[in-house]
Order: sequence, then structure tokens, then C-alpha cells
Amino acid sequence: MSERKDIHNSDIPVICRACEARHKGICGALSGDELQKLSRHTSKRVAARKQELVHEEDDVHTYSNILSGAVKLTKLMPDGRQQIVGLQFAPDFLGRPFMKSSNFGAEVAVDVKLCSFPKDVLESMLRENPELENRLLRQVLKELDEARQWMLVLGRMTAKEKVASFLSLIADHIDPEHEGDSVTFELPLSRAEIADYLGLTIETVSRQFTVLRKEGLIEIEGNRHIVVPDREALKDATGSA
Repeated sequence: MSERKDIHNSDIPVICRACEARHKGICGALSGDELQKLSRHTSKRVAARKQELVHEEDDVHTYSNILSGAVKLTKLMPDGRQQIVGLQFAPDFLGRPFMKSSNFGAEVAVDVKLCSFPKDVLESMLRENPELENRLLRQVLKELDEARQWMLVLGRMTAKEKVASFLSLIADHIDPEHEGDSVTFELPLSRAEIADYLGLTIETVSRQFTVLRKEGLIEIEGNRHIVVPDREALKDATGSA
């Protein structure tokens, strides 16, 4: 019996070789031959902050792997207000397979690199590859666990713990390849959006940023750049470490 080719012993498409999502994302479940098949329909692109990627209730034609940056998921309320319901980072999968339309909007929060492929191509591969389907299911369940954890943040934590949890979330996810205690990142949301996301006022959010800065847990450079000298120390401030 010939050896089954996989991502370690077969030729990898050029478009996939330096892909940040290939091993940790859903494509890690694909063999070299399957990657070749998907790559024939794949395109990579960069999208700038505030660019709309998915419009709520629009028909879905493509899915994407997030390779870098951050995407905010939004829900439009009946009175026209927009609520941020989640954030996605590399190597998250953007989209919901086998759904005709999107239940949420998606907008670039921090400039992103995306690897996109047609809906019908991926769904066909999901039917043929149980391992790919399993990996996507695990990612969806991970997002469900994170959403439940965020319910705890919103419902039970103090204002300081909420802001620390938000910053810790960004610090841990904005660059999946980053190693080390310290990390620098651009805030994916404005102060007003952070307030809405955390159920706080803008004034409270600003005060808690000041508190965390005075405690040496963060440094603020300009308006949107944050330095976290010690990620574990920041995590301790969330009250859930």
C-alpha cells in the first residue's frame, strides 16, 4: 500500500507554504493533494480597517481563513443600532458552512489578510473529508466556549476585570505566532465600541485604562497602540486566571 500523502510529505502549493492558518486552522486537516485542489480556487487578499467583509443577511458565496489581523462580528438591532457580538483572529474561519445567508455582519477591525475560497468547493470537500469536518466542528465548539466565557465577563466581572479581560483577549489572539511575555498591538475597537462590547460607559473604560496603566499592566502609545509588558500579570487582573 502506498504511503498516504499529507502536509508533511507531499508537495504543498506555493500559495499555502507560508500560510499562518495551514497547521492550526482547518486546512491542517487537508492532505497535500487536497490542498492542491483547494488552492486552484483560492485567492489571498488584504482588507483595510472598517472594510465590510460580510453584510448581514446577504447570500454567502465565499468563506475565508483569517491569516492575520482582527475581524469584528456585528448584529443589527431593529432600531438601527449595531452591536458587536464577537471578535475573530488568525487562524479563525470566517463563515458558517451550509447556511444560505449570514446571520451576522463582519467588518475589519485591524487590517487583515484573508485566504478565501468558494462556498461550494469547501462544502464539497467537507462532505468528502470527515477530518476536515471534524476540525471545523472543533473550531466552532471553541468559539462557543469562548462565547460562554464572555457571558461570565459581562455578567459577573467588575469594570476593571472586564477591561483587563478584553485586553488579555487581544494580547493572546492578535498574533498566534507570537511568543514571549510582552506583546504590542493596535486596539481593534474604539473606546466607544469597547464600552458597548463590555456593557460600560466610555468614561468607565477610559478610567480603567488609566488604572491598568498606573499599575504597570499596560502602556499606551498614542490613541490605539497598547503594550502589555507581562501577559500573565494582565491575566491575573481579570480575576479568572
